[in-house]
Amino acid sequence: MIKSVWDKYAEVLVDYSTDVQKGDLVIIRAESIHAKELVKSVYKRVIQKGGHPLIRTAIGDMAELFIKHASDEQLDYVDPVTKLEYEIVDKYISIGGPLNTKNMARADLGKLARRGKATKPLSELLLSRSAKGEAKWVIADVPTHALAQEARMSLDEYSEFLFKSCYLDMDDPVAMLKELDEKQTKWAEYLDGVKKLHIVGDKTDITFGVEGRKWISCSGLNNYPDGEVFTSPVEEDVNGEIYFDYPQNYRGNEAHGVHLWIENGKVVKATAEKGEDFLNAMLDMDEGARGIGEIAVGTNDMIQEITGNILFDEKIGGAIHMAVGASYPETGGKNVSGLHWDLIKNMKNGGKIYADDVLIYENGKFVI
Repeated sequence: MIKSVWDKYAEVLVDYSTDVQKGDLVIIRAESIHAKELVKSVYKRVIQKGGHPLIRTAIGDMAELFIKHASDEQLDYVDPVTKLEYEIVDKYISIGGPLNTKNMARADLGKLARRGKATKPLSELLLSRSAKGEAKWVIADVPTHALAQEARMSLDEYSEFLFKSCYLDMDDPVAMLKELDEKQTKWAEYLDGVKKLHIVGDKTDITFGVEGRKWISCSGLNNYPDGEVFTSPVEEDVNGEIYFDYPQNYRGNEAHGVHLWIENGKVVKATAEKGEDFLNAMLDMDEGARGIGEIAVGTNDMIQEITGNILFDEKIGGAIHMAVGASYPETGGKNVSGLHWDLIKNMKNGGKIYADDVLIYENGKFVI
């Protein structure tokens, strides 16, 4: 029997990414009705694996309405039902399918920052439980007209792009993910022994202290599609400047030509050719927002252009990304923030990475 693409997609998310076992409590969160076919397949697969699926479906534009009308008290409130879910759920599968990628573009920046601060403990809890092996989570997307339009593609073109990025055009996408992991694990193990990372490129000369931090190979366990190796740098040991030539998207807003200056692990100056007010509003979200939460190298060669969707864009083969805000506990990171904004930089135009003064990456490729 030939499996549908949705059944193959579901098997990756349920069997591989979250490894659902008999008796697991599994929340399937869907962003919109457009995710229906994948949600149905995931729901069926969880049942087949003996898990207990719970569906949480959002109706488009609810977040926009909340930010627009909520009082400070409501912005600060985290309901106990959602908190309980984060405390006890075994597996968390989140499926995006936006109706409109710009519905938050004109939202009040102060209210967005306040809400991000209020919900920060939830994301911290999930990351902490994941680091301890108590829970597993994955996020994925389905093709929608909104995502296709953002990527400047037709829906058919975007669907083909998404499925190829996830290796769903292959008979066995999990085999490809495991092959990717084997290659990336070698790079990660090499980097585990490195003390200092030095990145140079266009308007970029920056060092990251990474001694004692764990590098992780990402191959579909938390993000799908995937393809990156990352760590969280030592909090006080990031210095220099870095320029991000790609457009940066966050919460429906854009910043272009982002240029950051960092001293002792904190962004001390931030400019942008477009969206500078939004950039600095996010950096002022909370005490940890100006910290550096991640440095990563993208490795998915099926993704070669910015689509406006960070789930895909941060995986671009030949690019790196650096996140401002929250660190990942599983790497040894300690920075805490309601912000985690991945900023992407093209490295195919002469960019270089040195590990303890040894050239390991040039023009978008590892050379080790």
